[in-house]
Amino acid sequence: MEDQPPKPIKELIWFSLISTSIKLLLLPSYHSTDFEVHRNWLAITNSLPLSHWYSDTTSPWTLDYPPFFAYFELFLSLFAAKIDPTIVNLHEGLNYKADSVVYFQRITVIVFDFVLHYAIYRITRKLDSTKRRLIWVLVIWSPALLIVDHMHFQYNGFLLGLLLISISALMEGRDLMGGFFFAVLLCFKHLFAVAAPVYFVYLLRHYCRGGLIKGFGRLLMMGLAVVVVFAAAFGPFVYHDQMLQVIHRMFPFGRGLCHAFWAPNFWVFYIMADKLLAFFLRRVGFNVHRPTGSFTSGLVGDSSPFAVLPQVTPLMTFMMVLLAISPCLIKAWKNPRPRKIARWIAYAYSCGFVFGWHVHEKATLHFLIPLAINAVDSINDARHYFLVSIVSCYSLFPLLFESREYPIKVTLLLLHCILMWFGFSIFSESIPTNSKKDLQKKNDELRAEEDQGISEKGSLGIGWIYKSYLLGLVAVELWGQFLHPFILGNKLPFLPLMLVSVYSAFGIMYSWIWQLKWIILYS
Repeated sequence: MEDQPPKPIKELIWFSLISTSIKLLLLPSYHSTDFEVHRNWLAITNSLPLSHWYSDTTSPWTLDYPPFFAYFELFLSLFAAKIDPTIVNLHEGLNYKADSVVYFQRITVIVFDFVLHYAIYRITRKLDSTKRRLIWVLVIWSPALLIVDHMHFQYNGFLLGLLLISISALMEGRDLMGGFFFAVLLCFKHLFAVAAPVYFVYLLRHYCRGGLIKGFGRLLMMGLAVVVVFAAAFGPFVYHDQMLQVIHRMFPFGRGLCHAFWAPNFWVFYIMADKLLAFFLRRVGFNVHRPTGSFTSGLVGDSSPFAVLPQVTPLMTFMMVLLAISPCLIKAWKNPRPRKIARWIAYAYSCGFVFGWHVHEKATLHFLIPLAINAVDSINDARHYFLVSIVSCYSLFPLLFESREYPIKVTLLLLHCILMWFGFSIFSESIPTNSKKDLQKKNDELRAEEDQGISEKGSLGIGWIYKSYLLGLVAVELWGQFLHPFILGNKLPFLPLMLVSVYSAFGIMYSWIWQLKWIILYS
């Protein structure tokens, strides 16, 4: 049915109101330096001419997002200036922490989250009520999104909303609209470009078809749409001869391989392997040099943070990400199906997170939110999402290190686990079995995973491997919060954080392998 009754909209409003109520309660909670970063961007765009936006160094938190986000900050600054002029004062506003700026910035994040709510409505409006509500729970009530945006402070909900609008357009066969919104998203935050190869291959094969003349005409139309978006974003900076400065700010490759808190990805194992090899080689008498650089802030070419294993460069990580995405690109080229686009895009962002250069732990949201769309495709998808969402949320716990936020983040994750368990259990009981072919495929998939102890038939039942791993998360948390201070005191203060990164990395790597397997075998 094309036109749905108004009930889904009313339900979505209730979901949004509950989510907004929780966000309002979190207004006084901890916020990171990202809060001052965005406040400074308000001041830069409001106080300085456009030609100075990307060269100002009044604050160490310089503008390093693409121009659309700068225009977005300029728009917000018009309201901020009326509420409290100090917010947009470039010099007097440094590290300004008055209630006016806290409430203003927090509320702007809440307001623009409705882009995400609209986007998820677009994607789910034609689904049955069970699947629709479950996806809303996974996205709108995502604890990871609450932690990152409404406590730590960022605008991921707004940006992910743009991504989901693009995905929803592609799923509906409206490729031009999907490509347009993805181009808009890239001009807001360029780190979403990891999925650009998937978009390029898919649109080339799915949209630019229909013979040489028609296909070439569509290619020109898509190209024109992208050019218009990028011209609107970067044109003023080209006019003011600022493009090199903009690019320099957007791509600071001088940063180290890893962020200050190691994101739980492949490089955690690479770093640990290097340290263990260096330790054992020194113990047996080899003269192994001690690294002169840092994993988190070293300059490319000027530092050597690895003692034994080969040094890693941005180009190497770029090639690894592209290689990891290649199975998805091959599938998109051979058989570009709208039903699969959300899964392919989520997989691309997983590759970027696992193998990328200087990845932040917050980037798990880039694949976690799109994966929610496919969590209701099958029981195995549900089980996979159940695991990866818990691991992703837990890996963000170190972002909130103050004791008063501890009960909040634990409560958010536990409530999410309970809601997912009941939601996926209800979903599993409602799966139609009228298609023998689809059912046989699901059963074959289930049997293959049962052999590995991953799943159990019936409801959401998870196997002993999943259960053991999740219990391990509890053990890691108990050690970091209670046992480590009691047993070791102030010794080895880095150990709890390292354990969170390393242990979470096992779950994230499993998720990446699971997605890769699905794409190769079933996509």
